[in-house]
Amino acid sequence: MFSLRVIPFLIALSFLALDPGASAQEAGSVISGTVKDSSGGVLPGVSVRIASESTNIAVDFTTNSDGTYASAPLTPGAYRVSMSLDGFETIERRVVVAAGQPLTNDVTLNPARFSQSVVVTARRIEEQAQDVPIPVSVVRGDLVSDAGAFNVNRLKEMIPTVQFYSSNPRNSAINIRGLGSPFGLTNDGLEPGVGLYIDGVFYARPASATLDFLDVDQVEILRGPQGTLFGKNTTSGAINVTTRKPSFTPATEIEVNYGNLQFVQAKASVTGPLGGKWAGRVSFSGTQRDGTIYNVKLQQNTNVLNNVGLRGQLLYAPSENLAVALSFDDTRQRANGYTQVPAGVAPTQRPANRQWAAITADLNYAPPSLNAFDRQTDVDSPLRSNQDLGGAALNIDWKLGPGRLTSTTAWRYWDWDPSNDRDFIGLPVTTISAGTSKQRQWTQELRYARDVSRTVNFLAGAFVFGQRIQSDPVIKQEQGSAAYRFLLAPSALASTPGLLDGYGFNQYLDYNNLSAALFGQVQWSVTDRFRVLPGLRLNYDAKDVNFDQQVYGGLQTTDPALLALKLSVLAPQAYTADVDDTNLSGQITAAYKFTEKINSYGTFATGFKSVGLNLNGLPTDALGRPILSTATVKPEDVHNYEFGIKTTPSYNVTANLAVFDTEIKDYQAQVTNGSVGVVRGYLANAEKVRVRGAEVDSSARVSRNLYLYGALAYTDAKYVSFPDAPPAIEDTGGPPFVDISGTSLPGISKWAASIGGEWAGPGSFFSRAGEYFAAVDTSYRSSFSSSSTYSNYMVIPGYSLVNARVGFRVTDGWTLSVWSRNLFNKDYFELMSAQPGNSGLIEAQAGDPRTAGVTLRISLR
Repeated sequence: MFSLRVIPFLIALSFLALDPGASAQEAGSVISGTVKDSSGGVLPGVSVRIASESTNIAVDFTTNSDGTYASAPLTPGAYRVSMSLDGFETIERRVVVAAGQPLTNDVTLNPARFSQSVVVTARRIEEQAQDVPIPVSVVRGDLVSDAGAFNVNRLKEMIPTVQFYSSNPRNSAINIRGLGSPFGLTNDGLEPGVGLYIDGVFYARPASATLDFLDVDQVEILRGPQGTLFGKNTTSGAINVTTRKPSFTPATEIEVNYGNLQFVQAKASVTGPLGGKWAGRVSFSGTQRDGTIYNVKLQQNTNVLNNVGLRGQLLYAPSENLAVALSFDDTRQRANGYTQVPAGVAPTQRPANRQWAAITADLNYAPPSLNAFDRQTDVDSPLRSNQDLGGAALNIDWKLGPGRLTSTTAWRYWDWDPSNDRDFIGLPVTTISAGTSKQRQWTQELRYARDVSRTVNFLAGAFVFGQRIQSDPVIKQEQGSAAYRFLLAPSALASTPGLLDGYGFNQYLDYNNLSAALFGQVQWSVTDRFRVLPGLRLNYDAKDVNFDQQVYGGLQTTDPALLALKLSVLAPQAYTADVDDTNLSGQITAAYKFTEKINSYGTFATGFKSVGLNLNGLPTDALGRPILSTATVKPEDVHNYEFGIKTTPSYNVTANLAVFDTEIKDYQAQVTNGSVGVVRGYLANAEKVRVRGAEVDSSARVSRNLYLYGALAYTDAKYVSFPDAPPAIEDTGGPPFVDISGTSLPGISKWAASIGGEWAGPGSFFSRAGEYFAAVDTSYRSSFSSSSTYSNYMVIPGYSLVNARVGFRVTDGWTLSVWSRNLFNKDYFELMSAQPGNSGLIEAQAGDPRTAGVTLRISLR
């Protein structure tokens, strides 16, 4: 039987093997020390690696229960000693061992959320963030948890260049630098311009961004086109989320949050060995909160939070050269939501009898309030936001020959079962609006990276993506008894009793999408300081749709005039369309290192957002037939210029600058239209848009006790040419199309910033050693347009939000904190929209009011 007593001998033998030519007489020196956290507590279980610079052979082990470590005798020479532990920064030091002279190497690990040395995978390899020649922001998992940023909507407060808009989960959009998805209702026939990746898996629908993160280790936000490094083409950037992996060191983490509005959130994660070369990890997250809007008619809260998620991972690591990880996840949302509330009335160019005041007077109606911050509604249709999101993935990381092969295979599902009140008021205008959807996707990505020589390395990859979207069982919209007054010009015929009451449509949709790509990038180190990084991407897309809309209900009549009125609101429509497209794009980057502390880069990149199909209905001709030429939306053609400089003035300080200029031809935009049957709007191309700006981000550990960070973004975004855009709300009733060339793109603040920091100092709490801490995070956005076409009545004023927390961390693994989000209870809008029917009523989604609570987090190792 194998004896445990031989283990020390084997370890010693491994270290001696670092230099096979060494003699026993040359050995005898050891590296030893103690690893502690910033409060002075010892850290057991820290991974220690000692690697010889001359042979590149390394030996790994962990610190003891008292935080100490000691190597076996080492051959004289230069070594790299690195220390890493989940939740803390990774430290690497160079040491020189002399014969017969032991070295003491004590180390203090700072919390990873404040590390100046962050390892990222933005270029699909592990490297320091300050060395990456692209603009990338990194938020560690601990800071995500501490700041309460448990989904993308919360994360945007920490990264000024990220915008996220969501009137409900399906109608969600992630933008970076104001680009990614058109502003308005979601149309599944378009691809997102910002890719959301979780552990290398592309999530096709932005609704996933509304659900809770599960066991996040790190979030990277990449700006600009990313087509030569990532599987799915992304023209505006990518959000790359990495979860915590299974570990062979047992660990358990439990977190409980409780706050006002009956906010309860529980998280748990358990990991450890499963025997032999297997390890596992199981993670759970559940979030509940009362709604922020009160329905005075139903006497209940709406816009609640109700999410539950589970993630499991299984790791098989038979050797240092191979790791196989299987994961699955399932997240469910069962929320009473979502609705918007009245926020004001704008005059239109329609006759006075077709404007809000006259309509509501005729119907003897007044909303509970026109002040959105009274947070009251009287919607009379049931509200439901049910979604199921999940899937499985197999990741293989294999050191194959001189390089490394990575394979990611995934299958995912998203089921959407909503119920909305599309008029947002207590009148029966649109009584049913349920865009049910069943979506399935599968992806396969292969990447191979290797060093060709000391100066040249490359990454090459292939990607295939398949997606099917079906109405499940049907997409339904139905009008109520008050619809005639909003949707038709007043007349004796329009007032015919029951004309539109119960009149609706059933949409049947079957959509298929296949995308395949070859991509790659080369890095050539021309000198020790100068690198050139060219990349190419060849992409193929094929899409087809079968769309059928049938109408039902309303007044049963054979009167041609009455039938024409009904058809002017909703009409049957059917069409099929298919399209395919091939694109070649690429980029070239030049990176120059002025000194060890100053890196610079310049990039020119081309990109495209793939061809789209309209899935919500088409505009019609004079005979009521769908105009099939509008079924296809041309791909976006993107040219991006970027220059950046990354500096590390000292080990404790980083300061980075990026400037960019992005031009997009055939920008994919949302258009509203009064044509027969087109209620939700359709997609079209704006001739050209331009976005340019500058971004600054910096961080500094001012002292052992104080850490500060800040980021500032200036963004100037305009329609260069869009002569046939939809009119703004105040121009409703005038020309059906307007020229908005030279005006601002929607959803983009010219200025955005975030600043924050944390102070921590040693202390004790109930005789437990640890540190007290206090942290503040502040975000700011200047005003921005909330209308596809700029409207004087739909400009959201600028606002600042302040979040704060204070607490105590115990050295042996638990944290207790008290927190507040929107500390000063700032009233602000997340978005505004015009009520369907264009009566002049403006609806809004008010941001969350002040919330406060307490968090207890326990970590056991």
